[in-house]
Amino acid sequence: MEGQRYPGHLVFGLDIGTRSLVGTVGYKDDNKFKVVAQCVKEHETRAMLDGQIHDIPKVSESIRYIKDTLEKQIGRKITNVCIAAAGRVLKTITINANVEFQSETVITKEHIHSLDLLGVEKAYDEMRDETKEDSSDYYCVGYSPVRYYLNNYIITNLEGHKAGKIGVELLATFLPDEVIDSLYIAVEKAGLLVSSLTLEPIAAINIAIPDKFRLLNIALVDVGAGTSDISITKDGSIIAYGMIPYAGDEITENISQNYLVEFSTAEKMKAACLRKRTVSYKDIMGISHKIMPEEILQSVENTVEKITKGIADKIMDLNGGKTVSAVFLVGGGGKIPTFVTSLAEHLGLPKDRVALRGVEVLNDVEILQQGIKKDPLIVTPIGICLNFYKQTNNFITVTVNEERVKLYDNSKLTIADAALQVGFPNEKLFPRRGKAINFTVDGGKRFKRGELGEAAQIALNGKTASFNTPISQNDKIDIKESTKGADAVYEIRQLPEYESTITFYVNGKNVICPKLVMVDNELVSEFYSICDGDNITILNYYTLEQVLEFMDIEPHGQIEVNHVVSPLTEKVYENFTIDCNIKEWEQQEENTDIKLNEKPNESKNYIDESSNTRPILKDGGSLDISFTEANKSPKNHSLDLNLNKNSNMENSLKEDNKELPNADSLNEKKEIHILVNNKEVTLSGKDKYIFVDILDFYYFNTKVASGNSLIQKVNGETADFTTPIHNNDIIELYWK
Repeated sequence: MEGQRYPGHLVFGLDIGTRSLVGTVGYKDDNKFKVVAQCVKEHETRAMLDGQIHDIPKVSESIRYIKDTLEKQIGRKITNVCIAAAGRVLKTITINANVEFQSETVITKEHIHSLDLLGVEKAYDEMRDETKEDSSDYYCVGYSPVRYYLNNYIITNLEGHKAGKIGVELLATFLPDEVIDSLYIAVEKAGLLVSSLTLEPIAAINIAIPDKFRLLNIALVDVGAGTSDISITKDGSIIAYGMIPYAGDEITENISQNYLVEFSTAEKMKAACLRKRTVSYKDIMGISHKIMPEEILQSVENTVEKITKGIADKIMDLNGGKTVSAVFLVGGGGKIPTFVTSLAEHLGLPKDRVALRGVEVLNDVEILQQGIKKDPLIVTPIGICLNFYKQTNNFITVTVNEERVKLYDNSKLTIADAALQVGFPNEKLFPRRGKAINFTVDGGKRFKRGELGEAAQIALNGKTASFNTPISQNDKIDIKESTKGADAVYEIRQLPEYESTITFYVNGKNVICPKLVMVDNELVSEFYSICDGDNITILNYYTLEQVLEFMDIEPHGQIEVNHVVSPLTEKVYENFTIDCNIKEWEQQEENTDIKLNEKPNESKNYIDESSNTRPILKDGGSLDISFTEANKSPKNHSLDLNLNKNSNMENSLKEDNKELPNADSLNEKKEIHILVNNKEVTLSGKDKYIFVDILDFYYFNTKVASGNSLIQKVNGETADFTTPIHNNDIIELYWK
């Protein structure tokens, strides 16, 4: 058949029974369902027992055969399938749910839908309470409103009425997850996706007992191979569902044992009882036999009694301990002639109140394919197809990181809902920060955040998505968890306060020093990495002893601070003056304050190389001194005291002396041209220049702070006072 003969959408319903599979393809046209193709295949082995799959690969092979056969018949590819579940562990819960409005409200379909969903949610909660000691999780395979209430009064249809309160009595049906999961896996292995899932009794009753008959107290029994599925109607609604693990296979196994034949032969003998006067067979010994159907029926009488009594007892239980008005039978298992009579006797009903339903229930079904008979066998698969149009289960199934998850469909489901349902950690959905640092600076609390990591990477059906992306049936979601950013790292030199300096005047010379930093009463260098809980103190003074010690000079005689004789413990603040005599310098200083052209080892006693008083910092660094020229006068130069983690004082002095001018090389000095804060500046008088040299040619007040921190940059990169300066460099110097 050519695909273009059919409407755009065809529905594929598959009844996966214990003994066989029945696949039906059709479409709904007005009030009729038109069957365009059908395929039946028996299981080659006992792949299913009592309505539950035991051999997934075998069942999957059979499903694929059905799929391939139907595709050839309709001339189209089939990708989606509607299925139904069965099983002996079916559980039902009847629940009441109510919704109250603040004022009288006209009830819409949306109100009714929300009421039904509320009932399902309550049923789920009750099911979890009932099965909390059960190792299985249960899945709702369907629900049916038993009756609705309008302001506490029973009503058939709520839509259009005004009410302050509406309610529903709802019947929800559950099966263990493993039953459902096996169905989904078998279908997926056959290359199909599930479009809808329902319960077999729901599928059967939707076609076998129309709404107009449901006012009566009727039982529908679908006698399959492994299970007998039961539905009860009353007062216009379905009031109960149930199953028993007794059905047609019990009869077949009885025949197999009685006549020493394999199961498949016994199945043929059972079928032959319906249409032949004599039944021929060959037993496992190879001996051929001919017997009358009556003999076979008599041999299975006890088994039929067992099945029909089980069905009758279940009907009575579901119906509140009372018999029903009538029973309709569908399915192949109920075709045994004695079955109807036996069931009627156990229920206490006249024989004509128990009937095998067939052609008469299929009045709204039109068969377009030749060779398909209107038979009780096709009731359930057609009911499965019709369920597609109702979608009464209101659940969807999606895959999250290769794990299948079932979600209650409230029409607002997103990827975030699926992630949480599958147990994906909430904290791994969003970017995570590294560990923060909490510390204090001069008594004030500070906080340094860790770095922010990357958000989770989400894909929906192979395309980039977000947490708020809506999801639908059979969506495939891939989530790569978010990352944690780096822990906070913060060094002393990054503190705004550290960028400021402190200036002293020692023997008339300008000494620029970085402010000293203490962490828990220990000196640290600029490279010290701040730890959580550190108490940092940035001192705005040096002690007199520290100034002299850090300069590696040894005083002689009294020392004056601001022209007052002071002890070594005296605190020296910004712009304080220090006057002292330095041992063995007096004679040298008659001609010059410091002989810049002398190497350190040539300056007698200027630095005590054997001294062990140089401070060792908490982080292993040391304090080094370098010399920089303060102005053009060789006599008036400054001492720039810098923190350096990896150098010692001797090496620092050696390196710095290379940059200091001397008499022999003065004629070799060169000029360089730079741009300082967008102003052209020429530096001269030296062969090499560092940042602090700029202050000799460009006015900038470093003594009076005009902001919280001093910004120094060379060509856009952060610099300090000792950063080398070259021709055409672009300099930025300002308070922030």
